[in-house]
Amino acid sequence: MESLSSFFAMGGYAGYVWPSYGLAFVLMVAVLVTSARGVKTAERELEQMQSLRPGRRRRAQQAASVTEVPET
Repeated sequence: MESLSSFFAMGGYAGYVWPSYGLAFVLMVAVLVTSARGVKTAERELEQMQSLRPGRRRRAQQAASVTEVPET
């Protein structure tokens, strides 16, 4: 148990080390949340743009089905 408490004390520098870890953790979570929101926004914008030109998706699907090579 002594080694565990000395680990958390960090040789007297715990007051600097643990807040640094906490700040790094908070920033990483903030980056994750911001990125997830950005992805959702980009996906919504893409869906909106694709809905303006519905024929393009249909042509792409038709072209993909035509270029498929049947297995022998």
